[in-house]
Amino acid sequence: MLQKIKQLGGFYSDVRTELRKVTWPGKKEVYSTTTVVIVTVFFFGIYLFMVDFVLQRAVGSIQRLLQ
Repeated sequence: MLQKIKQLGGFYSDVRTELRKVTWPGKKEVYSTTTVVIVTVFFFGIYLFMVDFVLQRAVGSIQRLLQ
């Protein structure tokens, strides 16, 4: 049991050491990357909506032709 507690303490010590090495992004970088993500999501949302609409129309047309 004591060995497990020492291992856990060592793990948390290693985590703290690694987190000190992390370079955290600044506010400007966070805003710019968030904007890129939002614009990309909207772009692909609109693109996939259009592809779905076209394919739905095409499949509907084919179904009407085969009836």
